[in-house]
Amino acid sequence: MTSYPLDPKVEDVRRRLREARAASERPSEKAAAKLEAQNKLYVRDRIALLVDEGSFVEDGRYANALARGLPADGVVTGRALVDERPVIIIANDPTVKAGSWGARTVEKIVRSTETALREELPVFWLVDSAGARITDQVEMFPGRRGAGHIFHNQVALSGKVPQICCLFGPSAAGGAYIPSFTDLVIMVEGNASMYLGSPRMAEMVVGEKVSLDEMGGARMHCTVSGVGDVLVADDTEAIETARLWLSYLPLNWRSELPSYAPEAPSAELTAATIPERESQPFDVHEVIDGLVDDDSFFEVKALFAPELVVGLGRMAGETVGIVANNSMAKGGVLFTDSADKAARFIWLCDAYSIPLVYLADVPGFMIGSEVERGGIIRHGAKMVSAVASATVPQFCVVVRKAYGAGLYAMGGPGFAPDATIALPTARIAVMGPEAAVNAVYANTIAQVLADEGEAARDEFIAAKRAEYEEDVDLERLAADLVLDQVIEPEELRDELLTRLRHARGRERTFSTRRRGIPPV
Repeated sequence: MTSYPLDPKVEDVRRRLREARAASERPSEKAAAKLEAQNKLYVRDRIALLVDEGSFVEDGRYANALARGLPADGVVTGRALVDERPVIIIANDPTVKAGSWGARTVEKIVRSTETALREELPVFWLVDSAGARITDQVEMFPGRRGAGHIFHNQVALSGKVPQICCLFGPSAAGGAYIPSFTDLVIMVEGNASMYLGSPRMAEMVVGEKVSLDEMGGARMHCTVSGVGDVLVADDTEAIETARLWLSYLPLNWRSELPSYAPEAPSAELTAATIPERESQPFDVHEVIDGLVDDDSFFEVKALFAPELVVGLGRMAGETVGIVANNSMAKGGVLFTDSADKAARFIWLCDAYSIPLVYLADVPGFMIGSEVERGGIIRHGAKMVSAVASATVPQFCVVVRKAYGAGLYAMGGPGFAPDATIALPTARIAVMGPEAAVNAVYANTIAQVLADEGEAARDEFIAAKRAEYEEDVDLERLAADLVLDQVIEPEELRDELLTRLRHARGRERTFSTRRRGIPPV
């Protein structure tokens, strides 16, 4: 084999590239110690935990290599396989200027989102960033390929491909919008945070003294603001949760949903599961556990607006979306937050062709001056709009009460569900019998009390209540075709499975127009 003399220039390039690669291979000792103290994983360890072994192909590793101290310019991007399915990875490196964005950082992220758009691939956002570098603002902020283009592309990706965010640390200022545009935001308690302005800035600008946890901590966002979807303990749990979520979803909006081996539910759904007295609260998770395959329910926003339970599950190995009123929390009444929670979840299911099952046990929407001032009508209309415009198979199961606009919001007969199914415990009416009798006969009740006493009043109320209940009798509703089926709880899962199979080929068009105008 012929040996040629080495070109010093080539050797110099090789040396510099080796150094640049080594700089982004592992964190420095100081940075590694800081990560360990924060209970964080290094960015490449996060990626390794997420993807199938040996499948990650990185792009732009030498970004900003001519600048010292900025390996890969603080973000690792590329593509990989997750459970043998192709995905795009965008992962901040908090050991590089706190994961802040420079011009090359933004360009790498923009290119990755463009690839995701072009090839219609899911995107995993592994976020841990202090936001933009002020020193680079002219190069990375205002232009056509500046930071704003990231959000533009995220909006274009929405509903086209799954976007999943693991928030390991801060997502500050404008960068806080990256999680908000994704389908699922998983936040690590104690480390993750989102805020447009830091506590220090809030004190300077508006005079408010507040801690980071109060301003934008993980628990606050998962319980109060609703921006966070799942609260986890550490990086490893966040990544495992992200992988699990993807297992319910298609690769993109054109793809089929994944199928798995059918499993029996973890608990049997029986008449004993559901109290017959509508005023007796019970945990609707027990009904869900009796419908979905064992340990397959993935609840979203469990800590936010708990009066409504939403999440993905599997029935006989197929993905379904569940929307269920929970009488254990605030009586299952719908509030502004629960309406928002439902609307966004229904939009997600509709985008990815996931059938919806509504489990109705709802007294209606909350009333009173506080919720009216908070826009309960506007927020409620948002939920009703989502239900009405969804084109996936939808099934309304009236578990117990479905009163007033609550019936509409839970996919009732007026919204053309594939079927409205009632359990024997079901009641459908404009309002409950006690409220109805009082609303119609308030003056008469007062007069009877004044003229004839309490016994006569109680007898009058009982008689009018009996009339009201006869008017909304379950058999009558079935006879008038308001209900498609009345069934015992033990039969509900098989009934739904059969109907889900028949509904697979349904037409997916709602209305011909440019777009609707949601009542946001």
